Amino acid sequence: MSAAPRSAAAPTRQARYARAAVAAVFLTNGALYANVVPRFPQLKADLDLSNTALGAAIAAMPLGALLAGLLAAAAIQRFRSSRVASIGIVLLAAAMFLVAFVPNGFALAAVMFTAGALDAVIDVAQNAHGLRVQRRYGRSIVNSFHGLWSIGAVLGGLMGSAAAGLDVPLTLHLGFSAVLFSAVAIVALRFMLPGPDGADPAPATTDTGTATAAPGTPGGKKWSGPAVRMLAVLGVLAACGALVEDAGASWGAIYLRDELATGAAAAGLAFVALQVAMTAGRLTGDRVVDRYGQRTVVRTGGILTAAGMGLALAFPSLGTTLAGFALAGLGVATLVPAAMHTADELPGLPPGLGLTVVSWLLRVGFLLSPPLVGLVADQSSLRVGLLTVVVAGVVTAIFARVLVNRTEPAH
Repeated sequence: MSAAPRSAAAPTRQARYARAAVAAVFLTNGALYANVVPRFPQLKADLDLSNTALGAAIAAMPLGALLAGLLAAAAIQRFRSSRVASIGIVLLAAAMFLVAFVPNGFALAAVMFTAGALDAVIDVAQNAHGLRVQRRYGRSIVNSFHGLWSIGAVLGGLMGSAAAGLDVPLTLHLGFSAVLFSAVAIVALRFMLPGPDGADPAPATTDTGTATAAPGTPGGKKWSGPAVRMLAVLGVLAACGALVEDAGASWGAIYLRDELATGAAAAGLAFVALQVAMTAGRLTGDRVVDRYGQRTVVRTGGILTAAGMGLALAFPSLGTTLAGFALAGLGVATLVPAAMHTADELPGLPPGLGLTVVSWLLRVGFLLSPPLVGLVADQSSLRVGLLTVVVAGVVTAIFARVLVNRTEPAH
């Protein structure tokens, strides 16, 4: 990788406050659902649900996200990304609080469906506003937001686990969580950037100083062939990131337990290794992206993902498997933020539209990756099924050429 020096003016106080506000929204978004996850065993027992019924209720969340995700662009254009993200957090907190009052599995599924729909819209809005702030900074900061989402998820999981361990009533636990994180989101709204999206005063510039069209401004024919193709490729990249991340969550423990015969405690370490490495990569990714450019970083990450998991599957052991999942998590750490950034910079599209489409395709990836790996595993073995992670790394390395490198326009 070849570094290129880059200078940027110091961010204004308004931009610094806005960055802190967006960071707070990302953290609360990660924490809200994670608070509920450790209480699923209690919900299963209280509602007398089978494993299938509980799984179906939880699956209503990604279904709601898929159906509502494409509405995000219209909501941002109508209400602004700042309001959609912050007020959306308040509504999501209310939905999570309602979990404490559901009388049966159908009601739980309805709440989860609503939560998924809200989360999909919030996700696009918080990324859209984060990218507005990034343009004010003139350097990469969006990876740190995604890192804080991961920290929020860990924080929420710890809160839920502590509440479950102390036998805190669901109403008290989820009510406290809803009030706390709603207050954070409302305060954050006061410090976000003013004005509509796409109204930032300065256009982006390339490394050579050439101005490029800001998102949402006239700069090309709307929904032109190149724009559609770019969104499709960016969606594939985002789906590759989803496949790698889901491999650790859905299949890591099963692979270690069934294929390598590890104990129950060790089996859970595959997911931990991937998430810890991904969080570390996101928290440090902005500095690396600023130095080398996100195209170079994502391409290198794809190679790292393919090589790490390839070696782990070729020489299976507990150590190599944990190392492989860790390298995969590190490899895709900046992939989704990079795809979102490039989609948001596509000229000629209304504010938030490119980001909405890529975010929706990302969720399609999360929905399709578990059955895809399971199908391959049933036809051969899970070891062969996890070769999909290697394929995702190779595809990422190839398709990374379309990404914006620093602030130059998309190819």
